Amino acid sequence: MGEEQLNQQHGERPERLAVTERTRHRRLREKGSTLRSDLDDILRAGFVCHLAVVVDGAPLAVPTVYGVDFDARVLYLHGSVASRSLVQSPGAPVCVTVTHVDGLVLARSVFEHGVNYRCAMVHGTPRRITDREELLHGLRVLTENCAPGQWEYARTPSRKELAATSLLALPLDEASVKIAAGPPDDGDGPDAELGLWAGVVPYQPVFGAPEPDPLLPAGLPVPAHIAALTGRG
Repeated sequence: MGEEQLNQQHGERPERLAVTERTRHRRLREKGSTLRSDLDDILRAGFVCHLAVVVDGAPLAVPTVYGVDFDARVLYLHGSVASRSLVQSPGAPVCVTVTHVDGLVLARSVFEHGVNYRCAMVHGTPRRITDREELLHGLRVLTENCAPGQWEYARTPSRKELAATSLLALPLDEASVKIAAGPPDDGDGPDAELGLWAGVVPYQPVFGAPEPDPLLPAGLPVPAHIAALTGRG
């Protein structure tokens, strides 16, 4: 039973994303979702996004690390102060995209091939964080989103390092979600008579075994929170 059905069973209405001209599902509407919980699940499942922005009159999509403060409904984007995309983004609209590939959909005909995926696009105008405390908070959120426990384990940024860091805050007020799942669509058509295999090849990226820095002292153990990333904790 899905979250929406559970909420309805208990008399609760799931929180919905606002529909705007930029987030309206125009194609493949059956794959679209307006559940905020679907957006949150997609953002929680990753830590790399693509930031799309116009730089010098030309479109630019930059991969960058992100983190989300779900209580404040803010997405943080990290980069260098020298990054053109982050320097020009404050005050200008951007689009942040997070995509997860869940499998290849291999049909009986090439035309029906596809990909099972979960994708979120967040629109808005980011602001550059200049307050030191908020900057540290955003960096902590971002670090913990990538590797829970690492912020407390590693050395925190120095004043000089903070000065060389750019962090943008993008509100999660306007977002679009699409989810594709399931088998090929040609199982009940003429191509079903071809006698060809069709189905889904699942895809799931996983962390491998930690590889120590060659300069580490011998015998230094892998921290528990890093080992936990690989399921070996």
